[in-house]
Amino acid sequence: MTSSHTLSRRGFLGMTGSLGLAAAFGLSSCGNDSGSGSSGGGGTVTAIMPGTVPTGWDAVLEQVNEKLEADTGLTLRAEFINWSNYQEQALLKFTAGEKFDNALQALWLNMAQLQQDGALADLTDEWGTYENLSATLDSRLIESNSWDGKLWGIPQVNSAGRCQHFAVRQDLADELGFSEITDFETLERFFYAVKEKDDGTIPFGVGSGSGYLNVMPVPAGMLNAASWEDPHTIAKAFSGRGLFFIFARDAVDTGSSRPVPFWEDEGAIDAMHRIRQYYQDGIINKDAINTDSDTIGDQWTAGKYAANWAMTDGLTSNAMPALTKAVPGAMLANVLPYSGGFDAKPNQTFQADNLVVVNANGGSVENALTLQDWLSIKENHDLVEYGIEGTHWEPVGDDKFEALGDYEFPGYSLCWRASLQRKASYMTESEDRVFAWAQDFDNFTVDPFASFIPDTEPVEKELSAMESVITEFANPLYYGIVDVDDQLDKLKKAAEGAGLEKLQAEMEKQADAYLSNNA
Repeated sequence: MTSSHTLSRRGFLGMTGSLGLAAAFGLSSCGNDSGSGSSGGGGTVTAIMPGTVPTGWDAVLEQVNEKLEADTGLTLRAEFINWSNYQEQALLKFTAGEKFDNALQALWLNMAQLQQDGALADLTDEWGTYENLSATLDSRLIESNSWDGKLWGIPQVNSAGRCQHFAVRQDLADELGFSEITDFETLERFFYAVKEKDDGTIPFGVGSGSGYLNVMPVPAGMLNAASWEDPHTIAKAFSGRGLFFIFARDAVDTGSSRPVPFWEDEGAIDAMHRIRQYYQDGIINKDAINTDSDTIGDQWTAGKYAANWAMTDGLTSNAMPALTKAVPGAMLANVLPYSGGFDAKPNQTFQADNLVVVNANGGSVENALTLQDWLSIKENHDLVEYGIEGTHWEPVGDDKFEALGDYEFPGYSLCWRASLQRKASYMTESEDRVFAWAQDFDNFTVDPFASFIPDTEPVEKELSAMESVITEFANPLYYGIVDVDDQLDKLKKAAEGAGLEKLQAEMEKQADAYLSNNA
C-alpha cells in the first residue's frame, strides 16, 4: 500500500500498492456536501494506520476534529505505525484486545486470519445505512470484496484493475536511447545501460517486504519475464506473504486446482536466478532486504534510482515535485509488465488491496462507520487526504489538485473514495494513459479464483511454522543475496518439515470445492 502523494506500499503492492480517479467503477454519485448519515456515539474514534506521521498533521487534525466533533460528536485519534512493523504490530493490537476502532487490513496483511479468529466486525448489514458512505461505494466493489456474502471491511480503492508495474526515469531512458520500453528485454537493457553510465544511480530500487512481488505471478512478477508474456495466473497464499501456490491453468475445465509450491513454476525460478544476477551486478540495491518502503520512496524522489515499483493508482506523478527539485529536468513514465501492453487483458480478482476493518472486540462499529461516512463528504475527504486548502494544496478545476507543501496522508488506509479522489495537476501523460486504462473492467480477465479466500483454521499450526520458513529461507532468494540452487534445497527441506504436504492438500481441497461451487 501508499501515501496519498508518494509511492509507498504496495513498496508493497505493493503492494502493493497504489488513485486520483473521478469514476473507477462508473460511479455517477458521490458524497453530498452535507448529508444525514448516522451520527456517532460520541467520544473518540481511534484509527490505526501505516507510515509515519504526515508533515503538518497536527494542524490538519485540529481542523478535522473541530469539524468532526461539530458534525458527529466524535474526535479522531490517529496512530501511525512504521510500514516495516505494521503487519506484526497491527496483528498484536487485535490479538491483545487493545481498544481501538478501525485499522488498515488486507489479504496481504492478516485480514483472513483476523476474520477467522472473530477479531473483525461484520459490516454486511451496517455499511448501507450510512448515506454518504454508501453513495461512494459501487455495488460491484462491495460484491467483489464480500466473502461468502459477508463484508468485513470498507474497500479503499480508486481503480478497477490493480496492476503493479514500473515507474521509470524517462529522462534517463531518453538519454540512453530507450525512448519507449514495452518488453522485458528492453527494460533489462535499460537497467544495464544505467549501471554502465556509472553516475551512482541504481537501476532499480527494491524495498523490504515486497521482494516476493518481483518473483510471483500476481499476475505479473516485476522481474518474472515469463509472466510478462502470459499474465494470466495469480499465485495464491493462505494469508499474507506466506507460501505461494500456483494453480493448474486448466483448473476450471477439469475441476481440479492441482496447486504446486511456487518453486515448481519455471518463471519464478528464472526470476530468482535473474534477481541473484542483478544483486551481484548492482542492478538492485544491496540493502533491499533491510530498507523499508518509506526510505525507498524518499531515495526515489531524491534521484537515487532509475526505476521504482508503482501501482495503477495515479500516484506515480505525485513524486514529480520533489524529484524535479532534486534532479532538474527529471521526467517519469509508467511501464506495464505486459508484452501485450494495453491489450494484454491480465487476470484480476478486483479485490481491494486495502480495506478499513473494525475491531470487533475493542472498537465501536457505529463510531468507525460514522467516521467513514463523514470522510465520504468531499470537503471532509479533501481535508484529510490533501490537507488544509491554501496551505497544503489548492484545487485545479473540479477533480485535480496542486500540492503546495509536503503533507502526505496515507489515504488508502482511511479515506480513498473512487468518486472523490483528485488527480495531481502535474500527472504525466504516460501515467494518465495507464490510469485511464486501469479504470475499465473490460480491460481485464476475471481470475478463475477471484473470490477464493482460503480458510486458515485447519492449518494454523503449519502456517505459523511456514511463516518462519519463508522469512528465513525464501526472503533471501527474493532479494538475490544467496546462491539460488543451494538456498532452494534448504527452502524445500525446511518447507517439508513445516508441513508443506498438509498445506498443499488443504489448499487443493478448498480450491477444488470453490471450483465446484462456482461451476
